[in-house]
Amino acid sequence: MLRNFVFWLSSKKTLTDALAERGMRYGFARRFVAGETLEDALAASKELNRESRSISLNHLGENVATAIDARTVAESYASMLRALDREKLDGNISIKLTQLGLDFDEGLCQALAREIAATGAGLGRGVEMDMEGAAYTEKTLRIFEAVQREFPVTGLAVQAYLHRTADDVERLARLKPKLRLVKGAYREPASVAVQKKSQVDENYLKLIGTLLDGRFFPAIATHDAAMLDHARQIIRERNIPAEKYEFQMIYGIRRDLQAQIRGEGHGLRIYVPFGTEWCPYFMRRLSERPANCLFVIRNLVAESVKSHPPSAASPH
Repeated sequence: MLRNFVFWLSSKKTLTDALAERGMRYGFARRFVAGETLEDALAASKELNRESRSISLNHLGENVATAIDARTVAESYASMLRALDREKLDGNISIKLTQLGLDFDEGLCQALAREIAATGAGLGRGVEMDMEGAAYTEKTLRIFEAVQREFPVTGLAVQAYLHRTADDVERLARLKPKLRLVKGAYREPASVAVQKKSQVDENYLKLIGTLLDGRFFPAIATHDAAMLDHARQIIRERNIPAEKYEFQMIYGIRRDLQAQIRGEGHGLRIYVPFGTEWCPYFMRRLSERPANCLFVIRNLVAESVKSHPPSAASPH
């Protein structure tokens, strides 16, 4: 219910505009978003690197409408890769194919994704493709397969809640790819995705076992303690070296678990989102855990008090 309510709120422009105006100014959005500029994201990434955590930069935003916009985004992705290299940061980038024209020109999208991967390969850095809504899954797989064959360090996110994902993972196995396992954050119908959290968790647990069977480089992306425990148990039982997998978590989420995972010697990559289009992403983060909502409410209340301190008591 909470998730549905927050999704509904995210469609209310008056609310999202207010959040967008206040979130960075008062700082509460920075719990989950590194900032609005690449410089903000690089600064956050340097701090994470100092804590021995790799990063994956994500420039927030989705669907573009023109080829010019898609090419502009592609160049911004290349600039992100060059900035990581210039700053000597341990990190890669995550890209969204709808930002590269997937809605209107799959060929252009593939060509731009290839150019970005080529830039990354030239700098010794990987590129990870995000998985978006289910309407894009098959197109995303086709583009990933084409790009990954040429640039094997290219990675892809797969979503545990989709009915098709187990088959997709088997389809990709021949490429020996890096696959980032997420639960899935989009609202999808029952015909496409399982609806109950228990079923999503069950699928996630099964897919952890598959991805850790030696045919993939798995990135276990979760903040769910039970999923993390299951993955670590398999890693111990199969004696999998630390360089053969990694965990991934999102900037600002479950920092206690981040410290625990890194403290145990596992590889950990932090997904670092930034950009002016941060509000929809921020609302999705709020919907995932009640604690996230409480965090923001507490900050809003505190900020309101600071902005409007109580008047001195009247002598009358």
